[in-house]
Amino acid sequence: MTMHVSLNDGRKEPIGRIFCVGKNYVEHIKEIDAVLPDGLLVFMKSPLCLVEAGQAILLPRDQGAVHHELELVLAIGTAGHHISPERAEDHVAAITLGIDLTLRDLQMELRRKAWPWEPCKSFEHSAPLGVFAPYRRGWLDEGIAMTLHVNGTQRQQASTREMMQGPWAIISTLSATWQLRPGDLIFTGSPAGVGPLEPGDQVTIAAPGIGQFSWPCT
Repeated sequence: MTMHVSLNDGRKEPIGRIFCVGKNYVEHIKEIDAVLPDGLLVFMKSPLCLVEAGQAILLPRDQGAVHHELELVLAIGTAGHHISPERAEDHVAAITLGIDLTLRDLQMELRRKAWPWEPCKSFEHSAPLGVFAPYRRGWLDEGIAMTLHVNGTQRQQASTREMMQGPWAIISTLSATWQLRPGDLIFTGSPAGVGPLEPGDQVTIAAPGIGQFSWPCT
């Protein structure tokens, strides 16, 4: 099933590319024993990885730990190439929360080998996605408090103001390589508190003004 995002003019655009930013919160970098990035660390997920809120997440079997990573997600509404940070906000149509699911043991192995991350990041059901809220200008400048709970216990809590690379810098950097198009999504990085999910778990993410979204894990 194809998921869509509503644009500012009322049109619905199919979700296209999914850009993801890694290592964008200092405390998360510390907890996974990683090195501070020299620039923007970018990887991608397929839109076929998306899981709508309320649908079951089918966790991979026999591939080691599957970790949740709470993220703010931006939806591009206006195309642009070589966008300046000062104009980046003009290109955002909507925002929501999502989860970057990660095969952590496999990721550590791929890091040691200096191999690409797709096997540990872009597997089936690896991108649970909440419902988009229309973006209002200045919203991200205020910062958004977001949380993730597993079975009612809080695991992640942060403000988007804690990002090392802010949303406008991210859009500008991405647009220097790719022409961003309506329907493109940007997962902006995860704060500290990542941890494993198991079959039978219920994972819930929430932020004021955006909403609360839950998934059962199977």
